[in-house]
Amino acid sequence: MTVSEKKIDAKMVKELRDMTMAPMGDCKKALEEAGGNIEEAVVVLRKRGMASAAKKAARSTNEGAIGTYIHAGGKIGVLLELNCESDFVARTEDFSDLMKDIAMHIAASDPRYVKPEDVTPEDLEREKEIYRAQAAATGKPAPVIEKIVDGKMAKFYEEVCLLEQPFIKEQSISIKELIAQKVGKLGENITIRRFARFKVGAPDWTVAQTKAVEAAAE
Repeated sequence: MTVSEKKIDAKMVKELRDMTMAPMGDCKKALEEAGGNIEEAVVVLRKRGMASAAKKAARSTNEGAIGTYIHAGGKIGVLLELNCESDFVARTEDFSDLMKDIAMHIAASDPRYVKPEDVTPEDLEREKEIYRAQAAATGKPAPVIEKIVDGKMAKFYEEVCLLEQPFIKEQSISIKELIAQKVGKLGENITIRRFARFKVGAPDWTVAQTKAVEAAAE
C-alpha cells in the first residue's frame, strides 16, 4: 500500500482534530490530501486557515468581548479587546478560549504592538540604525548590509509584535496563525483591537492598539 492509498480512519481524524482544533470534516480532507501523513495534514490546515482568514480580513469586526488574565499571584495583569463580526460568535466557547489564550500569551511574552504596521516610525528608524551600524562594523558592502537589516527587522517584529510572536503554548504557530485557525472554524473575521499589560512594581506598562483604532478615534 502506498502512502497515498493509506486508509484514513476515525482515530487519525480525531488525532488531527485534537492537534489543530479544526472541524472534523476539514481534518479528514486534509489527511486525504496529505496521503495520511499527520504532519503534512497540519500544514495543509494551517495554509487553509491563513487563506480563509485573508479572505475575511476586509470584513468589519464591530462585536466581540473584553477578556482578562491575571498571572503570578496577581503580579501581572492583562486586559484584551478581541473583536469578531457577530455577538453570537463572541459568546461561543471557541471565541472565549481564544481570548484567554491570547491574554495569557501577552502576560508571558510582553509584546509592545499588535502588528508590524503599528510600530511607530521613531522606533522603526531607531532599530534600523542600530542594525545598520552593527552590520557596517563587519565591513560588508551596502547591499549586503541592507539584507542583514531586513533579516534583523523580521526578528524584531517577531519579538515586539503580538501577531508575529510564536504562540507560547505551541511555538510552531504564531498568534496570527492561531487566530486564523479560529477564523476558519467559526467562519468570521477575528481581530485584536487593543490590549494593556501591567506588572506590579514595573516602571512602565504596555498599552497597544491598532492604527485602525487610532484613525477611527481621530
